[in-house]
Amino acid sequence: MKRPAGNKSGEGPGLKIRTETRTRDASDSVIVEDLVRKFGKFTAVDGISFRVRDGEIFGFLGANGAGKTTTIRMLAGLLTPTSGRAVVEGFDIATQSDGLKEHIGYMSQKFSLYDDLTVYENLEFSGGVHGLEGPAFRAALESATAFTGLEALYGRFPREIPLGWKQRLALTAAMLHNPRLLFLDEPTGGVDPVSRREFWRLIHDLAEGGTTIFVTTHYMDEAEYCNRLSIMHDGKIVAMGSPAELKASGGWATMEDAFVELIGRRITTQ
Repeated sequence: MKRPAGNKSGEGPGLKIRTETRTRDASDSVIVEDLVRKFGKFTAVDGISFRVRDGEIFGFLGANGAGKTTTIRMLAGLLTPTSGRAVVEGFDIATQSDGLKEHIGYMSQKFSLYDDLTVYENLEFSGGVHGLEGPAFRAALESATAFTGLEALYGRFPREIPLGWKQRLALTAAMLHNPRLLFLDEPTGGVDPVSRREFWRLIHDLAEGGTTIFVTTHYMDEAEYCNRLSIMHDGKIVAMGSPAELKASGGWATMEDAFVELIGRRITTQ
């Protein structure tokens, strides 16, 4: 499926053309080198390094508290690293986070839209944040909601719709401005199995259309849907590869087996 309205450069109708100087690797959407984030004496992210390729679904797998959300917030320009370096869509997150925001979408772990605004009003607000107004907004809205199936819910309030549809609303808001890269932080947490499967169908359709997906999860079955995975524990990356590679590395049948064994080995050596 093609990416919704706009163009792959992120400079679709109604969007401001960014002029920041940036250096973008032709094949990598995200480059992370020795990234650290401390909160006082606590190290939430401890010197991680990895790359995310253009157009792939890259999964961050780990238990709650592993450092996944802290990492994604740094990469989205919402949290300043303590040390290390990361370049996202050609923008240095420490010095060019303002320019970065037009090229990425971010769906937070906790539903962050407004329950006292209708679905349409929430999307209108989200579009306005990215400079989408008038015909440009209406074109983007039509394309995005046709993709996520929200057209019939414009007049409803988020508090009135099931959680699975609220998550679709949050995804629609994150992708409305047609970003090259989507950060999805635990997007299916608490959602029923059928809605989870449908949400992942949307994720795969976006990736097939050229959008890079960076998704955090603690669901082992969802890990199987990713092109590549990074497994985190206590702020460190303990393993990385495709689901098939990670399972083959220990002769494990499932990602759950691989995860339990890899994390278990880490715990026993601490």
